[in-house]
Amino acid sequence: MQDPIADTVLAFLRDADPEAAQIIADEADRQETTIELIASENHVSPAVMHAMGTCLTNKYAEGYPGRRYYGGCEHHDHIERLAQDRAKKLFGCEYANVQPHSGAQANTAAFMAMMQPGDTFASLILKDGGHLSHGMKINFSGTFYKPVHYPLHYDKTHDRFEQIDYDAVRAVCQEHKPKVLMCGYSAYPRVIDFAKFREIADEVGALVMADIAHIAGLVAAGVHPSPFPHAHVVTTTTHKTLRGPRGGLIMTNDEELSKKINRALFPGVQGGPLMHIIGAKAIAFGEALKPEFKVYQEQVVRNARALAEALTNHGYRITSGGTDNHLMLVDLTARHADLTGKDAEAWLEQAGLITNKNGIPDDARSPMITSGLRLGTPATTTRGLIEQDMVQIAQWIDRVLSAGLKGEAELATQAATVRDEVRELCIRHPLANGTPVMG
Repeated sequence: MQDPIADTVLAFLRDADPEAAQIIADEADRQETTIELIASENHVSPAVMHAMGTCLTNKYAEGYPGRRYYGGCEHHDHIERLAQDRAKKLFGCEYANVQPHSGAQANTAAFMAMMQPGDTFASLILKDGGHLSHGMKINFSGTFYKPVHYPLHYDKTHDRFEQIDYDAVRAVCQEHKPKVLMCGYSAYPRVIDFAKFREIADEVGALVMADIAHIAGLVAAGVHPSPFPHAHVVTTTTHKTLRGPRGGLIMTNDEELSKKINRALFPGVQGGPLMHIIGAKAIAFGEALKPEFKVYQEQVVRNARALAEALTNHGYRITSGGTDNHLMLVDLTARHADLTGKDAEAWLEQAGLITNKNGIPDDARSPMITSGLRLGTPATTTRGLIEQDMVQIAQWIDRVLSAGLKGEAELATQAATVRDEVRELCIRHPLANGTPVMG
């Protein structure tokens, strides 16, 4: 299936700037012919993609609908209100700010709305599945605020930290009395008990902030419990499982907090909003409100479980014993003590399998090396792949990594063979220029 608009755009770009056009064409071919297994990536629909290239980009629209600092914003007001209304309906909340350029900027504004510089907040440490904007020392969150961290549950039987320890969360909060208690993670494969976080926060007078960047699509479809009504503020990206453009979103049910959030984002953090991206967000939220989006998210979870099980059968360990959502952390050392995430990522890319190295809980290796891979199924599910394809993907992963451990010659031969097989699967399940396959 061809997208005539995309073909026309590329033809125009070839005339206007052949060098840039060729790079874009090469990237389109890479996406079309490889299997995307990075948990934070997805393929948008043609409607979302083309919205990002519309005339909405030509306008400064600083401020909010009805209160702009520039004239000529009538239609930009309409598209932003449409995005707000759809976000509120999608997540069942009262207030939504659709202007954040990214998830990290959404978190920045949320922090400014809820805390003063130097205030304490509690979160999961980055190396165990948190995010850099949840308290990393060199990030704004660790520079201007005081993070304290709760640990994962310690499993004495297996001598591992694997899942959220709610008793430990309570103990940390009782000791430090944080202004904000954060939940929501970048590498956590299990269901989050938002009600339990609210219970703990209420005990110490804290506000709950849920960063659902990874699971937003699952939440929107009812496949994962919602942070509402438990969280005071919810932030998310609009890509990943939500399958929209790259951007951020902040939501709340508290009117006073919504006013503080709006002021914190503009003029506190950002200037003019990216109106072409907001238009694309409106379209993506509309797609997510359709019944087939729930079917898609249910398949995302089934695929993740099938991939985790298949990898386990090949001798890899999945942290926490499995997954409840779209992602999993693969402990490569269970397969071979010398296998690193850095090597695995590079070897698999040669075979057309795109992954990212990731630390496992309590990882002894550095973030640039790691002992694990983070894998996810949003993009493979968009392509239309199902459980039996996940079994094949797990076999490919094992073939490539096993070959890599035997040496460069063995790796080169096996990676080339698997690359051809991956390309064949992609031809049978084309992206159709980004058209999501739902159901």
